[in-house]
Amino acid sequence: MGCGFVGWGTWLRLCMLMAHCMSVCHAFLPNFWSQVLTLSWNSYTHQYMTEQALLNVTMETLRMMPEQDFGSLQQADLGRGFWLAVSDVVRANADMDFGSSTREDPAYHFDSELVEEATQVVRGFWKQTILMAQEEHQEARRSLGRLLHTLQDFYSHSNWVEMGHRFEYLHVLHPREPAVPLASEDTPTCISCHRFSCYNNLLDKLVEGSPEPLLTTGYVNKYPAKPTGKCSHGGVLDSSRHQGAEGGINKDSTSPLFSPHHYLHKEAAELAATATLSVLRDLRDEVGHKSFLRLFSVQEAPPLVIVMDTTGSMFEEITAARLRVLSIIQARAKSHTPSLSGSFLLVPFHDPGVGPVQKTDDPEEFQQFLEDLIALGGGDEPEMCLSAIQLALIHSPPQSEIFVFTDASPKDIHLYDTVKALILEKQSKVTFLLTEDLDNEVRGRKILKRKRRQTLSPDRFTPYSSLASVSGGMTIFTTNKDIHKASAVVEDSTTSRKVTLFHVESEADSAFTFTVDRAVRTAMLQVSGNITQCVIISPTGAHQALLSTAGPLAELEQSEGLYRIFLLPPLQPGQWRLTVATQGPVTFSVLGESMLEFLYHFALEVNDTHPGLRRMQGSPVAGVPAFLVVAVIGMSRSDDVTFSHVTLLGTNGQSLQQVLLNSSSSIWSGEELVGRVDSVPRIPFSVRLSGKDGKGNDLERVSTETVQPTHVQILVRSAPPLWAGHRTAVFFEVFNHGPARHFTVTAEDDRHYLSETKSYRLSVAERGSVVGQVEVYPPPSTPAGQTVTLTLTVQTHDSSDSNYAVVSLIVLPEEQDRFPPVCSVMRVELACSSQCTLGNWSISLSARDRGHSGLASIQLSVGQGTLTLLHEDSTGRIKNSLVQFHEQTTQGHEEVTYLQQQSSTRPVHEADRLEKVRLVQGDAPLNIRAWAGGRAVMLHYTASCCVPQAELLVVDIAGNMRSCRLTASQQRALREKNHAPCGTAHALLTLVLWILVYLMS
Repeated sequence: MGCGFVGWGTWLRLCMLMAHCMSVCHAFLPNFWSQVLTLSWNSYTHQYMTEQALLNVTMETLRMMPEQDFGSLQQADLGRGFWLAVSDVVRANADMDFGSSTREDPAYHFDSELVEEATQVVRGFWKQTILMAQEEHQEARRSLGRLLHTLQDFYSHSNWVEMGHRFEYLHVLHPREPAVPLASEDTPTCISCHRFSCYNNLLDKLVEGSPEPLLTTGYVNKYPAKPTGKCSHGGVLDSSRHQGAEGGINKDSTSPLFSPHHYLHKEAAELAATATLSVLRDLRDEVGHKSFLRLFSVQEAPPLVIVMDTTGSMFEEITAARLRVLSIIQARAKSHTPSLSGSFLLVPFHDPGVGPVQKTDDPEEFQQFLEDLIALGGGDEPEMCLSAIQLALIHSPPQSEIFVFTDASPKDIHLYDTVKALILEKQSKVTFLLTEDLDNEVRGRKILKRKRRQTLSPDRFTPYSSLASVSGGMTIFTTNKDIHKASAVVEDSTTSRKVTLFHVESEADSAFTFTVDRAVRTAMLQVSGNITQCVIISPTGAHQALLSTAGPLAELEQSEGLYRIFLLPPLQPGQWRLTVATQGPVTFSVLGESMLEFLYHFALEVNDTHPGLRRMQGSPVAGVPAFLVVAVIGMSRSDDVTFSHVTLLGTNGQSLQQVLLNSSSSIWSGEELVGRVDSVPRIPFSVRLSGKDGKGNDLERVSTETVQPTHVQILVRSAPPLWAGHRTAVFFEVFNHGPARHFTVTAEDDRHYLSETKSYRLSVAERGSVVGQVEVYPPPSTPAGQTVTLTLTVQTHDSSDSNYAVVSLIVLPEEQDRFPPVCSVMRVELACSSQCTLGNWSISLSARDRGHSGLASIQLSVGQGTLTLLHEDSTGRIKNSLVQFHEQTTQGHEEVTYLQQQSSTRPVHEADRLEKVRLVQGDAPLNIRAWAGGRAVMLHYTASCCVPQAELLVVDIAGNMRSCRLTASQQRALREKNHAPCGTAHALLTLVLWILVYLMS
């Protein structure tokens, strides 16, 4: 990492991080950017350990399958699908540190001596992973990522390494393995330490106890409160380190500023990495070698996804699709490259029927799906096309190519925003092949043309063109006569090792340039629309008019609505030029055959609970900074290739902004390329990666989907599991980064499990936010393992601003609920002085059941204050109520977290009637099961400063109980002045010195 990239601005922000961050970094560092923020370049991160283990076990599995001829495959041959699968696991792992529902919960991180609960969390994720591994691959990978995060944290946050162990603690995942006794709640575990590096601060019985040491983990500053004599997590961002016993025991990094036991970081990381390898090998043994490779899309052919209109006028289209699929399957069978067949998916539709989704890994079975299609019925327009595309997007892998055959406009236009959101979320490409003949005579026989229910607009296909444009696909208007030729676009786009070198849309005569590099074996141009003239110019200056003459540069294959131009061998590397005259809108794409391509995402720098880069949900906010993270794939370590920058391109190909990257090379599972976008463009754009090969020749790759900048965000705050027959609330938050205005939030799910209204109107103040919830109710007959895809979209009433959030929810088998409820502190307010009788303190929190039984009762067991519960009464209850939070943020346009709200609540709907219930010490437990259901309960406690502690007892219907301790010091974090010999001021001074030393080195 060079100083030139990081810059003084980043160093200044790093210093500000140390001064203003109010929370603790309590995990192995999430990802590579955490090393930058903590100046611990040699620390092992969750990302690094997970990627390395996945790569090692995958290569090991390939070598164990000689019958598949996989033994010769190298890392660079694993394919785009594999690295997308790896990113699913890594992202889910990191999100445990970033998500509002998991980052503060100690059971997800082996914190605060909740060892038994954390163990149950790990085992629960294991069951989910196995449950989903055969069919729901993406959800299995996400569950695996969560499992690995919690498991890896055990070795950093516990005293397992300090006991002298250099082997795994098998009991975490294997109940039959012996368990180590746990330190009881009243057992002291640490002595005070007043230095950054805490040596020998664990009591002897935690290291060398007889007959064996006791197991403990460190407490963090928020919840639960740390008892006297217990170990803290520690580090400069943990305020609990000031409470006895002072210091800490975490081994998250090699930095003494963040990790008091930094000197044991390597040992802890090695054990965490070993445990990660064991989990992956156990998973492989459980599902089988071939299924393991499919789970991670190893060397899979690109997915083939077809959405087919099956009404009576679609005979030619269905026939063309059958023949084209047969050609693709035959071509793949003749290939000598070792690979898995990839997935095939077919979604038929008409009106009113949609589906069923037919998915297989067997090429012959997919061919039979198409053979069974019959063009019957219909005869009128429109049809349920968007519903079918929605299903195709949900059930296909990310970055799929989806081909839609129809001659009718969409009847279900209300799904447009939902389909657009799914396209952007999965970065999939949708191409439409639209046929509409002007007469009734086709190939010498009469066919039944569609009847019009009403006079249809000539713009009725505009939603298709818009979706194709957003996704980077094409809209091809062809005829029944030419549909077979036009369907060749399916074959072009689903070949292995296809990359995009150029993509642009135009409505006027234009001239374009594109680069073909030495890593590209073949290249072709696809042009959809109507062109009247087309001249191609080679890097040596040779010309060829494609529409009129044959020549040495290229061959043209033309059909109605589509031109396919093949560059002839030997392929000349360098810059090519294309000049065209058009009639109407035209889309140009240049496809090449190459292993070298890239993946990217936008991210925000997170400086609160866990320093790192968090992948951005939805579209980026226009006009504000963001980070662009790029990973180049398909490169071997011998490739002499460098990448210097990305260019943000407008839809007509113009350069909007150049973003410099932090490094000149990238090998996945090593350093990633990062660029800082100073200001996200305010208009849609795509991304082009640029670099050079070892001889100085240009390299370019393009990602064709269109990024849609916006001034509104919608973020999912909780994605809990589902249980059949139980209602579950999913919380979301809408952030307005513009002036005060009105919005509409729409919720759609693919199973129709949403309890009530799907659309909500709300008002949001300038730079304010609104928190809301929707309820999902899987019927009692819902099978375990089923997934529900919930898509939330937000749209302004007075502009085109919109955004989206997509979350998958899993229906789990209903087992005995062993998980106690949890309490989450949201805000603490202090108004205390030297005379405690003159001031009060208050704390806002929520209580929820981590299991499926629901909350049963709440009691104030200790405390001289008043506990207030706010809930909806039985007469004014609206299940999908929105609770509005107006806030004065101080964070500009950066992503605001749920726990940083400084606001009060009020109902959005006037029909809501809120009832307050107050409890004091001595009151009997309050029965809340009748109205709490699966919801979280909002609580507010107020007391005199003379009584700075309280305790709640929260019980769920299954009888699990949680004692929630509240103290006036919770969340004060670094606001307290540190009087210890090595305090925050010393930490900041040391950090500045480190920075100066680094800059001068």
